[in-house]
Amino acid sequence: MSSSKHFDVADAALAAQLFGQQNKHLKLVEKKLGIRLGSQGTVIHLSGDAAQVHVGYRLLEELCFLLQEGVPLYPVDIDYALRILSSDSTTSLRDIFCDTVFISARNKLIAPKSLAQKNYIDHIRENHVVFGVGPAGTGKTYLAMAMGVAALMRKEVSRIMLVRPAVEAGEKLGFLPGDLAEKVNPYLRPLYDALYDMLDMEKVQTFLETGVVEVAPLAFMRGRTLNDAFVILDEAQNTTTEQMKMFLTRLGFGSRAVITGDVTQIDLPHNSQSGLLHAIDVLYGVPGIAFTHFSDVDVVRHPIVQAIVRAYQQADSQKIEEKRSTT
Repeated sequence: MSSSKHFDVADAALAAQLFGQQNKHLKLVEKKLGIRLGSQGTVIHLSGDAAQVHVGYRLLEELCFLLQEGVPLYPVDIDYALRILSSDSTTSLRDIFCDTVFISARNKLIAPKSLAQKNYIDHIRENHVVFGVGPAGTGKTYLAMAMGVAALMRKEVSRIMLVRPAVEAGEKLGFLPGDLAEKVNPYLRPLYDALYDMLDMEKVQTFLETGVVEVAPLAFMRGRTLNDAFVILDEAQNTTTEQMKMFLTRLGFGSRAVITGDVTQIDLPHNSQSGLLHAIDVLYGVPGIAFTHFSDVDVVRHPIVQAIVRAYQQADSQKIEEKRSTT
């Protein structure tokens, strides 16, 4: 069923931002929704499939609201917005995109870009322990890091702990050169990268030297009690059940923990159960603990990453179906 609608921006300057240079934003919406968008002055004419025209109209409304709030508009943001409104056209993009978590040293606004990301940061604000589970590129670790840095700057915590298991994925640590710290450092590099993206280098160095920020392998947590800290456990799918229990019982007064992982990327030996999978089964429904599940829809890296994640998910589903049919 086809339909047509007219959307009047009613402001020439705002229309120029909305349309994009040489109407590139409108062309992107056309391509993504498979409808026709034509402009005349400040008026946009939408025509095509009724459901897609409705989504397109809501998108234009919400993007105008964002521009009026001073939020810059980039093609990638239009892509994120379309994913959200295609799932639920009643969603307010302002509630998501304008929920600034942190402003980086380079004045980069860090804010959620999907419904799952918005739920995730709300869960972190409201709970003592939060699990973020989903594929690569969904912002699990990056947003947790931003929430931790923001909490530190507001003096809600006195330090940040960034923790990762050092799992031997194809290489034996014993054969690598250097002492233990040098051997595990490559596993911790992604955490350093996120930290340097949010704070200037001098401040990061000061925090690391004074212990305000500590980046360490999970094994170093044994026997410690973490008070007044924001603790992030990354790559949690590669913890054993014993390690996960050890980590969770390290939390002290005034501390919060965020555990992130991708259950499709487990590098443990086949005879070891993932501590993340076990925790999901054991801790669901426990007060003060929340879970956010991400999917390929929430991937906020290059668009090809979303396509890759979806392709692998389809391949895994097909293998499961083939296995069922042969049993």
